[in-house]
Amino acid sequence: MCGDRQGVPVTTRTTRGEPRVRLPRGERRALLLEAALAAFADKGYHATAMDDIAERAGVSKPVLYQHFDSKLELYVALAARVCDDIVDTIESALDSTADNGERIGACLHGFFEFVDRPGSGYPLVFNSDMGTDPAVAPLLESAQNRCGEAIGRVLQDETALSWAECVLLGSTLVGMAQSAARHWVESGSSIPLEHAVELVSTLSWRGMGAVPQSPEQVAARAGSENGDAAG
Repeated sequence: MCGDRQGVPVTTRTTRGEPRVRLPRGERRALLLEAALAAFADKGYHATAMDDIAERAGVSKPVLYQHFDSKLELYVALAARVCDDIVDTIESALDSTADNGERIGACLHGFFEFVDRPGSGYPLVFNSDMGTDPAVAPLLESAQNRCGEAIGRVLQDETALSWAECVLLGSTLVGMAQSAARHWVESGSSIPLEHAVELVSTLSWRGMGAVPQSPEQVAARAGSENGDAAG
């Protein structure tokens, strides 16, 4: 049998008659990416061969080449996945609360945890000389832009700033979070995670407090203060 168009594993037999499951293409691809991540993390991109990745994945090299034409293509796919995970982390944090102070804290907490999490792939992608490769650099730039725009959309709803100004501030916050998280990890995480996030959140929030609010936000705050005074 050749493939499984319905995404159902196909059972075949090895030369010894033992059952062997042929995974759906998507599952096989995911397993190959995990094997590549482990191999690259262990030996580095340049010292890793396709044979190393195939061995870790428990497949033959021809099977590996059925999914990826080259080591670079494998790395690019891995980088794209890491970038998507970072953007998802930021967007989920922004959606987790309507309080802007808590949003900043959630974004920073998510970013710190992502950078520190074993297997996230962050160091391999963002701390590698492969980041300047023409096939990789646009992915990293796009991820940072997407994160900056996600924060920018929140700022646009709640401030009197233009879209360009909101994206600028959003990108600045992303850059600060990235720099702080990397320093925290590379310095041995000597400061507890929660305290590190609190410190950077305080700095970020005090800076954002100087941003002019939208008329709607000003009116809402005035209404809230009047209500408190009346009570």
